[in-house]
Amino acid sequence: MKKNIVLFVLFVLPIVAYLFFASGVNSFTTLPVITPKINDFGNWESLNGKKVSLDKKITILGFAGSDILSNRGNYFNLNEKIYKRYNGFEDLQFVVLCPLGTEKQAQKIIDALSPFTDVKNWNFVFASNEDIQKFYDQLHLKAKLDENLGTPNVFIVDKERNLRGRKDDKEYKEGYNAFHPSELSNEMLDDFKIILYEYRAALKKNHNATKQL
Repeated sequence: MKKNIVLFVLFVLPIVAYLFFASGVNSFTTLPVITPKINDFGNWESLNGKKVSLDKKITILGFAGSDILSNRGNYFNLNEKIYKRYNGFEDLQFVVLCPLGTEKQAQKIIDALSPFTDVKNWNFVFASNEDIQKFYDQLHLKAKLDENLGTPNVFIVDKERNLRGRKDDKEYKEGYNAFHPSELSNEMLDDFKIILYEYRAALKKNHNATKQL
């Protein structure tokens, strides 16, 4: 009898505890707001000419800087780890802010992705250096843009234009480094699932569940 109790404590109980907490990560928590109600984009042109807005969209937001091609690996990582898995959701968009004059570089990224990816939800948007810096500053983030107005970090913005992340001091996370595939596969994917769960729960509560989320 004692042997069975010991075996239960050593092997079964840890597994049960793990499953309980693992199932709770995306079901019973919300992702904190880092910066509320950020400004929408200006009348900036996108690569495909359509108007891009943060309103009513879950947005994965990036800042490419002026040397887009040197950092193309970041976009391939993001494409593989997040985009290809969720790009079927109509309420989701990926937006990369780029300085004016980098349109040809951005087009090369799209051309490289398009043979194996439906790129309809990839949006490269172009603005002046001043506008990009001003937009970034109002996010009130700890990390800064580099000298090219870029960062390897990407950010999660919800449908109400709130920038979301982790506020706990031990694991503070305002953005996710696209240079590291493991960070996209772990921290970012976990947090992104929480955002999706929030909207699924809201839709079900309002008896308006859709296939979009």
